Amino acid sequence: MRCDGKAGCAGYGGGVDTRRRDPWRLRGQLVVLAMAFTVAAVLVADSRGPFAGGGAPGAGAPGAGAAGAGSEVDPGAPALPAGASTMTAPPSTTSPASATAPPEGDGEPIRLAFAGDVHFEGELATALAADPAGMLAPIAPVLSSADLAVVNVETAITTGGTPSAKQYNFRAPPSALEALRSAGVDVASLANNHGLDYGVEGLSDSLAAAEEAGLPLIGIGRDEAEAYAPHVATLGVRTVAVIGATQVLDGSLIASWTAGPDQPGLASAKRVDRLVEEVRATRAVADTVVVYLHWGVEKATCPSEDQQQLARTLVDAGADIVVGGHAHRLQGAGRLDGALVAYGLGNFVFYARGGPASDSGVLIVTVDGRDVLGHEWIPAVIQGGIPRPLDGPDAQRAVAAFDDLRSCTGLDP
Repeated sequence: MRCDGKAGCAGYGGGVDTRRRDPWRLRGQLVVLAMAFTVAAVLVADSRGPFAGGGAPGAGAPGAGAAGAGSEVDPGAPALPAGASTMTAPPSTTSPASATAPPEGDGEPIRLAFAGDVHFEGELATALAADPAGMLAPIAPVLSSADLAVVNVETAITTGGTPSAKQYNFRAPPSALEALRSAGVDVASLANNHGLDYGVEGLSDSLAAAEEAGLPLIGIGRDEAEAYAPHVATLGVRTVAVIGATQVLDGSLIASWTAGPDQPGLASAKRVDRLVEEVRATRAVADTVVVYLHWGVEKATCPSEDQQQLARTLVDAGADIVVGGHAHRLQGAGRLDGALVAYGLGNFVFYARGGPASDSGVLIVTVDGRDVLGHEWIPAVIQGGIPRPLDGPDAQRAVAAFDDLRSCTGLDP
């Protein structure tokens, strides 16, 4: 969902990374641009010679007449990875960015929202049946303030299928996607240890429901190419790609749940080389690359060694943002070189019953191409399965507690 710079998109409080570009650098860029325009004007005047002021009109300046072209595909840009899904936001009035954008952007900043685990069990099933479009109203303004909002959906979207041989199996009707879309969610990852709870039939139903609802799914597919493929969103002059993958799978189900060349399934982060291959391919065609992971150890508030190693590997491969969850607890967030890593987003729409499991929120990350401008934690508490934003002293304490979680991550503020 787009924010369009409205004042109502800010003000949820706390946790802001206040780093911004060096103003002297910006002034230097403006001077260079002014000199360039001066030289161009002289050359144009010179080229007209004695016919200045007369004759047929020329082609105009580069980009003239191209207002609103931000949603067009650059014919010279590299092709998207096989199976990638796309979406286009309302176009910008500035000229489009090339798919091979420079490491630091000079376009319009983009706000990305990330939240944690979602399912529709227990009292949430009752709320969903009663009012899909309105059940997430308390948190909808936060999600809708972003240009792109992503969550992890820990349930098959189906009313059929056969439950898997495991302890917990979750499923929800297609109206679950209506609830998420109505709240401002734009992309959902099903790459987790519940994505195939109702087998291949449930997988097919999930993909069909997503297409019908207009809510792209990542991390799941009819084959390996579709499961690992990113969702690529065009937001004004920028492209943002989001890849979903899971490092958490029941041992007995790894082979049957992992997508292969001819096998439906999930994008497995246990196949590190395959995930790195996708990140590198996506790096070549998107301005900002996000990896949303299901990883870590349940109830842990510090990232595991596996999480930290995988984060480093993905950042080295070209990821600008690495986020995820699974622990049903919040874990710390911060900088890894120039990238932003958030190890644990906790529960979001979930049947939590108080305590740490009810600590929730939305991570807002502001980017301009590969330049991560800042991040903000907007805290919430789960009541009746629904995240409700905090304010005042409660929000300040929650933000401080979230910031404290960084101490065991090895990340910079």
